[in-house]
Amino acid sequence: MTDTRLIHRVGAGALEWLWAHRDGFRLEPDVDPEIGFLERFKPIGELALICKVLFREGVAGSRQAQLARQLLDHTWRETLDGGRMLVRGQRVEPFSPAPFEVYLPFKELGYSQPEIEHATVLNHRLDSWARFPVTPTRRLGLSAFQRRFGLTARPPEADLVATTWLAGTPEPWTVEGHTAYDVTHTVFHLTDWGENPGGLPPDVADYLATWLPVWIDDWLDLERWDLLGELLVVDACLPRPTLDEAAWRGFAAAQQPDGAMPAVRTMPEGTPDAVFDVVYHPTLVAAFASLLATSRALSELAHSAS
Repeated sequence: MTDTRLIHRVGAGALEWLWAHRDGFRLEPDVDPEIGFLERFKPIGELALICKVLFREGVAGSRQAQLARQLLDHTWRETLDGGRMLVRGQRVEPFSPAPFEVYLPFKELGYSQPEIEHATVLNHRLDSWARFPVTPTRRLGLSAFQRRFGLTARPPEADLVATTWLAGTPEPWTVEGHTAYDVTHTVFHLTDWGENPGGLPPDVADYLATWLPVWIDDWLDLERWDLLGELLVVDACLPRPTLDEAAWRGFAAAQQPDGAMPAVRTMPEGTPDAVFDVVYHPTLVAAFASLLATSRALSELAHSAS
């Protein structure tokens, strides 16, 4: 098993970088809505999700918990203007689920925007929302988010599992980049972002236990750090995680001294905003993987000692 201190340091460094570059979580309010006003919401929603995991798992140090709360406060108050930018986004694209997806983790962490909640309840009644064209895996995630919000999932999650690539346990050598990301997010949704490893169907858990180590080795060799990070999260979501030492050492070695994690091989070049847009996601993923793996490692140690 990997040294828990090494795993923890990856997450601590990632949070330091995210806080130092918090202004990268920005909107483009003057952009033509036809070319993607909502696109800039995605990083903010991902940040909120990871911060929720941090507070849920309770394994971060006081410094990391403070940074997470400061990041949430900054993005909610400054970037989202207290949630009013989400309301604007919902008006730009009334039936897009994106504002709801971003809002939910903030709501679960104590933030509130009544207009978004009202719009969510109204939209949930519409067949158009239930049929909004998305991939099977994202549809599964939307139904999970509806459940967490307190709504009846449309369609029910149980009806959607079989529609995903992973549920079919296909030939493992056919996995490539896009498929691998689909696999990771299917696992995230089925386990509620690592909270419930028992949410994986037994045949899927067995399939992953067999083939995930192979995929991890492959993407470690390719230095695909963003995808490797997500696969390390999947490992921590399994009933019996491996916490692969070689993978974690390689992942930690790729992290920059300031905490940034490159997406592929080495750090990109460009303007600060351009670099942020490439690096924020693998750095968030590094924090996510670190939090879950640290939690599982400490649980294993406690179990062994009892």
